[in-house]
Amino acid sequence: MDAKDRRIADLERENAELKETIKKLLARIEELERRVALNSNNSSKPPSSDGLRKQTKHRSLREPGNKKFGGQIGHEGDTLKQIENPDVVKEYAIATCTACGDSLEGASVEEVIEKQEVDVVIKKQIIAHKASVRVCKCGTKNSAMPKHLKAPMQYSAKVRAIGVYLGQQFIPKDRTSDVFRDLFDIEISDTTLIKFDEECAEKLVPFNEAALEAIKRAAVKHLDESGMRIMKKTEWVHVISTALITHYRIDPKRGSLLEGIIGKIIHDHWKPYFTLEDVLHALCNAHHLRELKALIEIEKEAWAKEMFELLKNASRLESPTAEQQQAVSDQYDQIVAQGLVYHVSLGQLKPNSTKKRVGHNLLIRLHDFKAETLRFLYDSEVPFTNNLAERDIRLVKLKQKVSGGFRTHIGAEIFVAIRSLVSTVQKQGKSIFQYLIDIFNDCFDLNTLIPDATSATTAGENPQAASAPLFGATGWNDA
Repeated sequence: MDAKDRRIADLERENAELKETIKKLLARIEELERRVALNSNNSSKPPSSDGLRKQTKHRSLREPGNKKFGGQIGHEGDTLKQIENPDVVKEYAIATCTACGDSLEGASVEEVIEKQEVDVVIKKQIIAHKASVRVCKCGTKNSAMPKHLKAPMQYSAKVRAIGVYLGQQFIPKDRTSDVFRDLFDIEISDTTLIKFDEECAEKLVPFNEAALEAIKRAAVKHLDESGMRIMKKTEWVHVISTALITHYRIDPKRGSLLEGIIGKIIHDHWKPYFTLEDVLHALCNAHHLRELKALIEIEKEAWAKEMFELLKNASRLESPTAEQQQAVSDQYDQIVAQGLVYHVSLGQLKPNSTKKRVGHNLLIRLHDFKAETLRFLYDSEVPFTNNLAERDIRLVKLKQKVSGGFRTHIGAEIFVAIRSLVSTVQKQGKSIFQYLIDIFNDCFDLNTLIPDATSATTAGENPQAASAPLFGATGWNDA
């Protein structure tokens, strides 16, 4: 081989290497461009990660309806109405005429105008409890002093309940101290407020145990998990909930799973959930819709738009007939098959690599887990999304966003123990503050939130929840 042939061979080799490099760089550019294009609208990223860039016109998966903004026709409204027996009555009499200045003494009263305003009474009150001590002939000293009074001077159940309540509104302890000082003229230290939380969490141990057992046996339950910074390390908050009951727990491992769960579970396709036995799985289609939206906007894949419309329209079916179910199933199979053919035709994402494109991975998942994806279509108890657990876990993430994390593990455990009660009470439309007072007064009744403290609530047992689905949320557009 002469010099010319060697030079040609070298150029051909260099050309092949350059083509390979360009191919890798193009794949990397495509990956980075996709990463930049992802936001809270087309992925599971939180809205806070969107930054200050201009938002798209329609961020939510919700679609605009035909109803006008504001109250609808027939809506009762929440306008303040006067009451018959106000707590305080103030009367006003005018002495002189506002026009001519003459005295109105002796003038007849033509009518009485009454207007009312809602006010609050903010006042510190010291209550002295005095109980006589009587000595029985047997030598026993007897007293009727209430058992909750343990110290010569202490804070009442209402004060402690306010402290815990404000903490669950993510108000820092030092600012809570400011609230007590400014509104009630009560000086409470951060340490005392922390003790209020500790006492509340300790009293809630039976509730959290009963809530967990009730959820485990519920027909349908929702599961989710999220990282939490505790003592400068990432641990995991796990939530399991129904439409009426919530239970949080913290574990160092994300893969920590509960035992004894039966029934149907809704989740976000986290693989360890599939190791649970004696359960039927249903996948969150809000996640599918967001992933499909990204494929529509970024990769411009036609099959993704068809699947997006199919799932969205299927979610709107009420009591679908067998014919409708079959039609959705057939179209689902057809779209998945077309998508797989399209991705196979694209070839490998990277040379000598088994890594697949995002759309290809989603298609495989939709193919392999068709029954779990469409379970909502065949089972009226199963919702279209896992939004219930998403909402439950969102409040825990908000706490981390406000506080940055927990300095102690016990602090995190206390927070989620109280949060389980707060979420449960909110779902049932009851007063959080009153329940906190009952807890500190040792008159908290589990049966008011969890009938028999062992079985899940039913709509018949809880009239306040009778108008809503019992276990599970509905409506894909809550995502």
